[in-house]
Amino acid sequence: MSNSSKPVYLKLRDLIAAAIIDGTYGEGAMLPSVRAFAAEQGANPLTVAKAYQQFQLDGLVEVQRGVGMFVARGAADRLRRSEREAFLASEWPQIRRRIERLGLAPADLLAQG
Repeated sequence: MSNSSKPVYLKLRDLIAAAIIDGTYGEGAMLPSVRAFAAEQGANPLTVAKAYQQFQLDGLVEVQRGVGMFVARGAADRLRRSEREAFLASEWPQIRRRIERLGLAPADLLAQG
């Protein structure tokens, strides 16, 4: 699936999810404000708010009214698990077929690491 066909709010969600998974925003860390993140990404604040709202609905962030949004406990593990499942279900089959089509062996792939 091409990333270019994704709605902007999902692309922004993916950026934030990656930052949570890699520890840029650890448990309890405050996410940038909607306006600050929108300015940083050159996005509409309403689009960023939609991405943030999805994190809130998924229980990955906690809102402190008047203060901001904070990464919930266990968010990185939950995101990593769901991203892994999505990768294995939708991306891996295509990658595997291409590897087989190109005649690549696991050793070829590991040597590129």
